[in-house]
Amino acid sequence: MKHLLPIVLVGLFSGSVVSAESGDTATSSIFITTDVQDLNEFVWENRPIVVFADSPNDPNFRQQIEFLEERADELAERDVVVLTDTDPSKDSALRQKLRPRGFMMVLVSKDGSVLLRKPFPWSVRELMRSIDRLPSRQREIRERRSSDG
Repeated sequence: MKHLLPIVLVGLFSGSVVSAESGDTATSSIFITTDVQDLNEFVWENRPIVVFADSPNDPNFRQQIEFLEERADELAERDVVVLTDTDPSKDSALRQKLRPRGFMMVLVSKDGSVLLRKPFPWSVRELMRSIDRLPSRQREIRERRSSDG
Protein backbone atom coordinates (compact mmCIF):
# COMPACT_ATOMS: atom_id res chain seq x y z
CA MET A 1 0.00 0.00 0.00
CA LYS A 2 2.96 2.34 0.56
CA HIS A 3 3.82 2.14 -3.15
CA LEU A 4 0.31 3.23 -4.05
CA LEU A 5 0.21 6.59 -2.25
CA PRO A 6 2.84 8.45 -4.33
CA ILE A 7 1.24 7.30 -7.55
CA VAL A 8 -2.22 8.33 -6.38
CA LEU A 9 -0.94 11.73 -5.27
CA VAL A 10 0.62 12.32 -8.69
CA GLY A 11 -2.74 11.50 -10.26
CA LEU A 12 -4.59 13.76 -7.86
CA PHE A 13 -2.43 16.75 -8.56
CA SER A 14 -2.75 16.34 -12.31
CA GLY A 15 -6.51 16.91 -11.99
CA SER A 16 -7.34 13.83 -14.03
CA VAL A 17 -8.53 10.38 -13.14
CA VAL A 18 -6.43 8.68 -10.45
CA SER A 19 -3.82 6.20 -11.58
CA ALA A 20 -2.74 3.50 -9.18
CA GLU A 21 -0.09 1.14 -10.39
CA SER A 22 1.32 -1.41 -8.01
CA GLY A 23 2.05 -5.09 -7.83
CA ASP A 24 -1.35 -5.66 -6.23
CA THR A 25 -3.71 -6.25 -9.15
CA ALA A 26 -6.83 -5.79 -7.00
CA THR A 27 -5.69 -2.34 -5.93
CA SER A 28 -4.53 -1.22 -9.34
CA SER A 29 -7.64 -2.52 -11.05
CA ILE A 30 -10.06 -0.25 -9.19
CA PHE A 31 -8.40 3.03 -10.19
CA ILE A 32 -8.99 4.01 -13.82
CA THR A 33 -6.15 5.66 -15.72
CA THR A 34 -7.98 7.02 -18.78
CA ASP A 35 -10.19 10.05 -19.11
CA VAL A 36 -13.72 8.73 -18.92
CA GLN A 37 -16.27 10.63 -20.95
CA ASP A 38 -19.23 8.32 -20.49
CA LEU A 39 -20.19 5.95 -17.69
CA ASN A 40 -21.87 3.70 -20.27
CA GLU A 41 -18.54 1.95 -20.85
CA PHE A 42 -18.93 0.40 -17.38
CA VAL A 43 -22.56 -0.76 -17.73
CA TRP A 44 -22.98 -4.39 -16.65
CA GLU A 45 -19.21 -4.68 -16.04
CA ASN A 46 -18.35 -2.41 -13.11
CA ARG A 47 -19.77 -0.28 -10.33
CA PRO A 48 -18.14 3.14 -10.67
CA ILE A 49 -17.48 5.32 -7.67
CA VAL A 50 -16.94 8.87 -8.88
CA VAL A 51 -15.26 11.28 -6.45
CA PHE A 52 -15.51 14.98 -7.27
CA ALA A 53 -13.81 17.93 -5.64
CA ASP A 54 -12.91 21.48 -6.62
CA SER A 55 -9.26 20.76 -5.82
CA PRO A 56 -7.10 17.71 -5.13
CA ASN A 57 -6.23 19.44 -1.85
CA ASP A 58 -9.81 19.28 -0.58
CA PRO A 59 -9.65 17.51 2.82
CA ASN A 60 -12.86 15.60 2.08
CA PHE A 61 -11.44 14.39 -1.24
CA ARG A 62 -8.21 13.24 0.36
CA GLN A 63 -10.05 11.43 3.13
CA GLN A 64 -12.37 9.65 0.67
CA ILE A 65 -9.41 8.48 -1.44
CA GLU A 66 -7.68 7.19 1.71
CA PHE A 67 -10.82 5.27 2.66
CA LEU A 68 -10.98 3.71 -0.81
CA GLU A 69 -7.27 2.84 -0.88
CA GLU A 70 -7.39 1.11 2.50
CA ARG A 71 -9.95 -1.46 1.31
CA ALA A 72 -9.30 -1.52 -2.42
CA ASP A 73 -9.12 -5.30 -2.54
CA GLU A 74 -12.63 -5.65 -1.07
CA LEU A 75 -13.95 -3.07 -3.53
CA ALA A 76 -12.32 -4.95 -6.42
CA GLU A 77 -14.23 -8.08 -5.35
CA ARG A 78 -17.40 -6.07 -5.92
CA ASP A 79 -16.30 -4.91 -9.40
CA VAL A 80 -15.80 -1.32 -8.24
CA VAL A 81 -13.77 1.19 -10.26
CA VAL A 82 -12.86 4.61 -8.90
CA LEU A 83 -12.93 7.74 -11.04
CA THR A 84 -11.93 11.17 -9.81
CA ASP A 85 -12.45 14.69 -11.09
CA THR A 86 -10.75 17.54 -9.25
CA ASP A 87 -10.85 20.20 -11.97
CA PRO A 88 -14.21 21.96 -12.23
CA SER A 89 -12.87 24.34 -14.89
CA LYS A 90 -12.73 21.48 -17.45
CA ASP A 91 -16.49 20.87 -17.10
CA SER A 92 -16.08 17.18 -17.93
CA ALA A 93 -18.85 14.95 -19.21
CA LEU A 94 -19.03 13.37 -15.75
CA ARG A 95 -19.54 16.78 -14.16
CA GLN A 96 -22.23 17.67 -16.67
CA LYS A 97 -24.08 14.41 -16.03
CA LEU A 98 -23.72 14.16 -12.24
CA ARG A 99 -23.73 17.89 -11.36
CA PRO A 100 -21.47 17.98 -8.27
CA ARG A 101 -21.16 21.03 -6.04
CA GLY A 102 -17.77 21.01 -4.39
CA PHE A 103 -16.98 17.61 -2.91
CA MET A 104 -19.29 14.77 -3.87
CA MET A 105 -18.98 10.98 -3.95
CA VAL A 106 -21.31 9.08 -6.29
CA LEU A 107 -21.87 5.32 -6.40
CA VAL A 108 -23.24 4.07 -9.72
CA SER A 109 -24.74 0.60 -10.14
CA LYS A 110 -23.86 -1.85 -12.89
CA ASP A 111 -27.02 -0.88 -14.76
CA GLY A 112 -25.82 2.74 -14.88
CA SER A 113 -28.21 4.21 -12.32
CA VAL A 114 -26.99 6.43 -9.49
CA LEU A 115 -27.31 4.60 -6.16
CA LEU A 116 -25.79 7.13 -3.77
CA ARG A 117 -24.74 10.76 -3.71
CA LYS A 118 -22.84 11.87 -0.64
CA PRO A 119 -21.59 15.42 0.03
CA PHE A 120 -19.06 14.09 2.56
CA PRO A 121 -16.61 11.17 2.71
CA TRP A 122 -18.27 7.83 3.26
CA SER A 123 -16.63 4.77 4.74
CA VAL A 124 -15.93 1.78 2.53
CA ARG A 125 -17.80 -0.36 5.04
CA GLU A 126 -20.99 1.58 4.33
CA LEU A 127 -20.33 1.55 0.59
CA MET A 128 -19.89 -2.22 0.64
CA ARG A 129 -23.09 -2.65 2.65
CA SER A 130 -24.98 -0.65 0.03
CA ILE A 131 -23.45 -2.69 -2.78
CA ASP A 132 -24.01 -6.03 -1.05
CA ARG A 133 -27.75 -5.33 -0.69
CA LEU A 134 -28.19 -4.95 -4.44
CA PRO A 135 -29.98 -7.80 -6.24
CA SER A 136 -27.19 -7.93 -8.83
CA ARG A 137 -24.58 -8.36 -6.09
CA GLN A 138 -26.65 -11.05 -4.38
CA ARG A 139 -26.79 -12.91 -7.71
CA GLU A 140 -22.99 -12.58 -8.08
CA ILE A 141 -22.48 -14.04 -4.60
CA ARG A 142 -24.77 -17.01 -5.36
CA GLU A 143 -23.02 -17.64 -8.69
CA ARG A 144 -19.58 -17.60 -7.05
CA ARG A 145 -20.74 -20.01 -4.35
CA SER A 146 -22.19 -22.43 -6.87
CA SER A 147 -19.05 -22.36 -9.03
CA ASP A 148 -16.80 -22.94 -5.98
CA GLY A 149 -18.55 -26.00 -4.72
